[in-house]
Amino acid sequence: VFFIFAKKIIKIMPELSRFFGIMVDIDLIRIVDVDYIKDYTMDLKFSNGETRRVDFLPLLKGNKREELKDMNKFIQFGLTHWTLEWYNGIDFAPDFLYKQGKKVA
Repeated sequence: VFFIFAKKIIKIMPELSRFFGIMVDIDLIRIVDVDYIKDYTMDLKFSNGETRRVDFLPLLKGNKREELKDMNKFIQFGLTHWTLEWYNGIDFAPDFLYKQGKKVA
């Protein structure tokens, strides 16, 4: 249990990896640009230079996320210093969106 807890802390604060003596390959990624394509699809440019196309429709499950199925609400998003955030406070972790996206040539 402690190891799992420590690994979660390390993901948040990489400098703690030295304290715990655990070598973890942490590559923090963020979204640096976004292009709305159509419907629920966006091209997201990540801090590693890659652009990935993400279809958000399958990701819109759960209380507040369901609200975003209304296109007028879905398009009310902004780019924060690390990810996208919608008017109702919903956001997604950049690494999750990176994994969900398809690489754009």
